[in-house]
Amino acid sequence: MDDLLTERLVLHPMSVQEAAALTRGEAHDAVSWARGYPTEADVSGARRYLDLCEAEGDPQPFGPYEIRRREDGCVIGGLGFHGPPDPDGTVTIGYGLVAGARGHGYAAEALRALLLFARTQGVSRVAGDTDHGNIASQRVMAAAGMKLVSEDEYLKYYTLEWPPSRHSTPGRQGHGRAADE
Repeated sequence: MDDLLTERLVLHPMSVQEAAALTRGEAHDAVSWARGYPTEADVSGARRYLDLCEAEGDPQPFGPYEIRRREDGCVIGGLGFHGPPDPDGTVTIGYGLVAGARGHGYAAEALRALLLFARTQGVSRVAGDTDHGNIASQRVMAAAGMKLVSEDEYLKYYTLEWPPSRHSTPGRQGHGRAADE
């Protein structure tokens, strides 16, 4: 599968081998990691992906992606899908950046590209959540077009919905490139 490109970022879909290396704390293919990468969430996401691959097969393009800066190829975070679309065309997303990469608009840029890509794959709804105290993540989802739809004692829940396409089946289209804007 091709990388997804934005103005400043490369969203690299992780292979099974790359995810396994990440869980061992090993960079693959001479890729450089920013200080603080991978985070616990990145390792957890890679493990979830590997478990899903073992149980149901590789869900790509609905798996994890590394967020790399285009200028130097350095991995600054991760984002991706928690698995393929459900029968209603819904996917759940997650994302995160290392501390040194926050505050530059990278998360919103990456999330917008992932949302656009999801739409090209026939997804009709994207869901995500964040802690009440994570104002930055709430702003990222809002900047990417997601709407706050509910909250509970611990989390705020966001979604972005598109009308179902008559010509697409979730997850069954080609693997095109997404652009940021």
